Amino acid sequence: MIADKSINLDTLYKVLFDNEKLELSKECIRKVEESFDFLQSFSSDKIIYGINTGFGPMAQYRIEDQSLIELQYNIIRSHSTGAGKPLPELYVKAAMIARLYTFLQGKSGVHMELVSLLCEFINRGIYPFIPEHGSVGASGDLVQLAHIALTLIGEGEVFYQGKLRDAATVLEENGLQPFSMRIREGLSVTNGTSVMTGIGIVNLIYAKKLLRWSVAASVMMNEIAASYDDFMAQALNEAKHHKGQQEIASMMREWVAGSKCVLQRENELYNQVHKEKIFEHKVQPYYSLRCVPQILGPIYDELKNAEEVLINEINSACDNPIVDPDTQNIYHGGNFHGDYISFEMDKLKIAMTKLTMLCERQINYLFHDRINGILPPFVNLGVLGLNYGLQASQFTATSTTAECQTLSNPMYVHSIPNNNDNQDIVSMGTNSALLAKTVIENSYQVMAIQFMGMAQAIDYLKIQDRLSPKSRQVYEEIRSFFPVFTNDTPKYKEIERMMNYLKKENK
Repeated sequence: MIADKSINLDTLYKVLFDNEKLELSKECIRKVEESFDFLQSFSSDKIIYGINTGFGPMAQYRIEDQSLIELQYNIIRSHSTGAGKPLPELYVKAAMIARLYTFLQGKSGVHMELVSLLCEFINRGIYPFIPEHGSVGASGDLVQLAHIALTLIGEGEVFYQGKLRDAATVLEENGLQPFSMRIREGLSVTNGTSVMTGIGIVNLIYAKKLLRWSVAASVMMNEIAASYDDFMAQALNEAKHHKGQQEIASMMREWVAGSKCVLQRENELYNQVHKEKIFEHKVQPYYSLRCVPQILGPIYDELKNAEEVLINEINSACDNPIVDPDTQNIYHGGNFHGDYISFEMDKLKIAMTKLTMLCERQINYLFHDRINGILPPFVNLGVLGLNYGLQASQFTATSTTAECQTLSNPMYVHSIPNNNDNQDIVSMGTNSALLAKTVIENSYQVMAIQFMGMAQAIDYLKIQDRLSPKSRQVYEEIRSFFPVFTNDTPKYKEIERMMNYLKKENK
């Protein structure tokens, strides 16, 4: 796959999940080389931040010519101070892709050797060890990016073929040489928003899958409840002028097509004479079943906005200073500041928490026999009192949803000045992205329990043949690895298998 100046979400998916290889385009190589050549000639007799000055509040100190190369190594080594568990390989890969595309803008002044080596790391599955904690998201992800840079100079550790190993050894095995410092490569590779952007990209991909599954689950829940289908009607949802609501309703209508489980109000209540004083079947279902377009609609809109922000960011030059051969100038500013990502990740995690809350409420409907009126408690297909069905699984769903609610407090407004007050207002963008990552993982756990419960409910009601074709396909896929059960068995492995299914499938 040719790596050009810009990348979209579909291509990112192929590189991240399908392991498509990136090949640098000739135009991008030309732009990188042009930027380097301009910086080399322009900087010879000028004071430029991070080239012949110190970094951050140390920028007031001039660096002598004989120490310029040492300066670039020092920022990498001194900033490799992360703590906590390692960032998973998928997120590291996304961060490296984001860093690569910053360089491909041709505004970083780095040597082509660095860009080529970074591309080799991505293509060969060499993943630098990056601790999760360390970024305040202002000069970008200085600490986490320093851990990437450390491995590119042949130091530090990498995950390779599933094992944590010495970076120098892995480079040698792959016939790769650590890159040699030229002018500002140390600063450029450590300065920017690439880690928070990479995490954000993976978050977005998983969040979009969750939304599709929530639409599917909501339709299946209404099939189980034998709801009236007019809450999805085009006329009703177009009466409210929100794109997301209309799209969710349309997705639900497409999913429910062919179902014999849902009821048509025209047939049941409008075209028949009813004299009963109390209706056994609910005239309108609970909000968690009926208000799905209104609840998931804003989430749809947020995911669209998050995609726009993330794709804009990954296709931007996010380091400092900006080296611009076109205007023959070097600009000092703050493109490394992560406020766009921080704000968007806060909104994304709020959206995913609301989706998880909807899921949890639908589980409660499914498990609460006095509410649904059609299923045994906790969809227990065994002997009531002796067996317990999915009773304890609801504890997991409830506690995990509560954690999402707490984690949804915004990070964007939690700036703490640091760095001798040079960084006097910061974004905390990587923290925001990491919290969103946790919320999304939690949401998959809750949704896994919901799909387990729905499969049990479908078997109890014996409505397999009445489901829509899409619902029936999902039911059969789930039953291929999660068979119907009556006896009590540990369910933690089934929850994990269900999560893996939900993450891999594209419905």
